[in-house]
Amino acid sequence: MTERAEGTVLLDGWTAPALRQEFAGLGLRHLTVEAAPGRSTQGAKERLRFLSDRLHGQRALNLRREPIVSAYRVFFRQIGLDPDEFRTPIEAAVLERLRAGGFKSEGLVDDALTIATVETGVPVRALDAGRLTGRIGLRLAEPGERLGGDGLELPEGALVLADERVSVGLIFGETAPAFEVGRGTSAITLCAVQVHGVPDISVEEAIWVCAEVLRGSA
Repeated sequence: MTERAEGTVLLDGWTAPALRQEFAGLGLRHLTVEAAPGRSTQGAKERLRFLSDRLHGQRALNLRREPIVSAYRVFFRQIGLDPDEFRTPIEAAVLERLRAGGFKSEGLVDDALTIATVETGVPVRALDAGRLTGRIGLRLAEPGERLGGDGLELPEGALVLADERVSVGLIFGETAPAFEVGRGTSAITLCAVQVHGVPDISVEEAIWVCAEVLRGSA
């Protein structure tokens, strides 16, 4: 548990024993902030423009060699995902920046997630805090389980992000619609999956950066 500002606490999520045994270093950090989706701030837009200017083609070519990006690529392979086909979040963001000619503003929440991920290499996810039940963590999907309780049927043994009631999303994929940030959201839970080789400080910084952008203080 890490505290950066009064009343603001970064928490450790739970990890199922089977996952702890199979994947050393796997963990989840999360933080809930009072924020709602809407138009992005001028500060966030300026920060996106700065990142667009800083992230040129040469860095994009060498991105997979950076330690944090490499760590997520290794984990993708461990869970059966080809990172050259299913891009890690930062690689996907950088490729989109090259395609679009810059990081385009997509609203406050999406901009905050993009800024945090690109600046740190650590992917951050946003959930509607009001829809979560109890603590969140990582586990394997159960036989016949559906995402969010009533969504798509999950492959048995798939790695999922879950609360104490249902799975809320694939570990690096789709989020159950009921838990997405949207109209009516008044508090957002930011979470980041940590894998072996990714320092604690990088995970913490990614979440704090995202939170500060959402609050309009960065």
